[in-house]
Amino acid sequence: GQRLFIAALGNNSLEVIDLRAGNRIHSISEMREPQGVAYAAETNQLYVACGGDGAVNVYDADSFRLVTILRDLEDADNVRYDAAAKRVFVGYGNGALAILDTTTAKHIGDIKLAGHPESFQLEPKGNRIFVNVPTTKHVAVVDREKNSAITTWPLKNAAANFPMALDEVNRRLFVGCRQPAALIVLNSESGKEVASVAIDGDTDDVFYDRKRSRIYLSCGAGFVDVLDCTALLPY
Repeated sequence: GQRLFIAALGNNSLEVIDLRAGNRIHSISEMREPQGVAYAAETNQLYVACGGDGAVNVYDADSFRLVTILRDLEDADNVRYDAAAKRVFVGYGNGALAILDTTTAKHIGDIKLAGHPESFQLEPKGNRIFVNVPTTKHVAVVDREKNSAITTWPLKNAAANFPMALDEVNRRLFVGCRQPAALIVLNSESGKEVASVAIDGDTDDVFYDRKRSRIYLSCGAGFVDVLDCTALLPY
């Protein structure tokens, strides 16, 4: 559909952008701290996690009509969509990933964690989820068939691990840390740290550009850092 959906936290709204025209075409307002959004193609619905009222609002993606509200998800945060399983995962509370069934738009279970989850990434071809848990200074590894954490990878040289990106092909997990400001690269099979690169402060999100072998980090210090990651291989 060539649309971009943005959880506009500072504006308490969901913004809809037409990428072909380069224009905003719709805005859903009066949300309470929208933090994450996912589009479920099979039902043509939007799932918006709102940290302010602990709810996930589900909208029809054509009319933008509110379909349902899934409540009791305190501090609802990051959202990821598993198209094959027809599930949406939402990080929330003091330590859990909520499992939402997109065929019924219902909350069907939880995956327990040791602390509040920040960014997490799903393996497209595997069955694991990698989850940043900054309060415990580790990355939790979840089996999404068992719906449970199977191991944790402690971060030895950095903390405040918030953003994350995954390069599944080259077995690299990119973890952005704030204390100190660094990008930590883990081998996504073993959890072993294979590289560490200094970055600007207060990193909040990280994106992997496979075509150009680059990493982009948005940093609260006022920079977007661009890293050439051709040498950051997991060996």
